[in-house]
Amino acid sequence: MALIPSNLFGGRRSNIFDPFSLDICDPFQDFPFTGGALSAPRREFASDTAAVANTRIDWKETPDAHVFKADLPGMKKEEVKVEVEEGRVLQISGERNKEEEETTDMWHRVERSSGRFLRRFRLPENAKVDQVKAAMENGVLTVTVPKDVKKPDVKAITISG
Repeated sequence: MALIPSNLFGGRRSNIFDPFSLDICDPFQDFPFTGGALSAPRREFASDTAAVANTRIDWKETPDAHVFKADLPGMKKEEVKVEVEEGRVLQISGERNKEEEETTDMWHRVERSSGRFLRRFRLPENAKVDQVKAAMENGVLTVTVPKDVKKPDVKAITISG
C-alpha cells in the first residue's frame, strides 16, 4: 500500500494561471481512513463542490476556433446550459440528478458525482462570442467559439526599371 497519494505529484490536471479553474485538491483523497478521530467523509458522500471539480473540460485552439469538449456522461442536452457572460466569459453549467433510492437497496460503492456543476473560461480577444455553437453527442459536449482570423495585408510593390 502506498503512503503517498497518487494525485500528489501531477495526477490531477489543473491550470494555476486560469483564474476560473475550479479544480480542488484533496490531499487526503487516497488515504485509507478506517474510522476513529481521523476519519473523514469518503468519496461516497461527494459534495456539490466535488461535482464542480470533477467536470473535466478540454480546451484547444485551432487556426479557426477555440474548441471546448466536456465529458458529461448520461446527461441530456436539456440538462446542460452554455452561456457567454460579461462579454468574454464562457460558462458551462448543469445539474446531474441522483438516482432514485429504494429502501431495499444496499449500496456498496457510490463514485459517480451528482449535483450542480459550473465551469467558466475567460475567452481571448480574438473570440467571436456572437457565433458560439454547441453540440452534444454520446455524452460529450462540444462548444466551438470561432476566432476573428486576420489575414495579413498584402501590399503590391511596383518594380522600377
